[in-house]
Amino acid sequence: MFSFYNLENLFDTLDDPKVMDDDFTPGGLYQWDKARYEEKIERLAQAIRSTGDKYGYGPPDILGVCEAENHRVLTDLVSHELLRTFRYGIIHRDGPDERGIDVAFLYRKASFSPVSMTWHPLLLRNEERFREFTRDQLVVHGYLDGLPVYVLINHWPSRRGGELRSRPYRIAAAELNLEILDSIRAISPEPVVIAMGDFNDNPTDYAFRKVLRVRKDSDGIKAIDLYNPMAALFKKGMGSLAYRDSWSLFDQIYVSGNLVTGSNPLRFWKAGIHDPAFLTQKRGRFKGYPFRSFTSGRYTGGYSDHFPVYA
Repeated sequence: MFSFYNLENLFDTLDDPKVMDDDFTPGGLYQWDKARYEEKIERLAQAIRSTGDKYGYGPPDILGVCEAENHRVLTDLVSHELLRTFRYGIIHRDGPDERGIDVAFLYRKASFSPVSMTWHPLLLRNEERFREFTRDQLVVHGYLDGLPVYVLINHWPSRRGGELRSRPYRIAAAELNLEILDSIRAISPEPVVIAMGDFNDNPTDYAFRKVLRVRKDSDGIKAIDLYNPMAALFKKGMGSLAYRDSWSLFDQIYVSGNLVTGSNPLRFWKAGIHDPAFLTQKRGRFKGYPFRSFTSGRYTGGYSDHFPVYA
């Protein structure tokens, strides 16, 4: 099982002068002390551990994450007693994002053996032609139960300033995905690819429809096509995060067509949103939303403002 989870500002309590983490310190805006940090780690470990419960599975074999400050917080996460026995490996490096939040790749060592990993910078410039520093796109090549796969981990630029104004940034991110896919296909003509992330776009948005040209249905799909099983969930009104009573499905997993056609021993089965009751806000104006760590600047002790997704 593959999963992706936006960890919602998983910062440690230390002040790193290289990144914008002042709010997440004991004396900062969010009074981010050891007790709150440890509760956050436990909450996230609980969410990850439970991802496969519906199907009688354990936690994901492969887990992509975003909004992690550094290697230390990821080590604390996979070392928690709820996850420790599953022996997760970590692939991460500090990226260029100005907030100091990174993508990372976690894998159960019994299921996946990494061969190589590459970080691809997304080079953006704003309207004044100044560099916009954002997250790298991580590609990991390895063997899942002995079969070769390529996994792309994404956290595309946000909608800050509005969807239309920020859209060119996500178009550039989609174009970088295409460049990466072309480079993989130059090595392996029909690779098994699983791309996951917080794309800050829905399955129906321009970057998916017009740039990546990801298929929304599997009828007549070819091995070299891209298929997005999350599109059907979004059509039903489902989402991984909510804002002003509107659901979005920014957290997605899309796959290469050969996982659908039957031309590969690995087969796509289904995709879903992991939204059990304990991950959901129980009361108040945000009832039914993901139960997050902070609401309107107030500490609520939840998990994340996103639900995990899986395939």
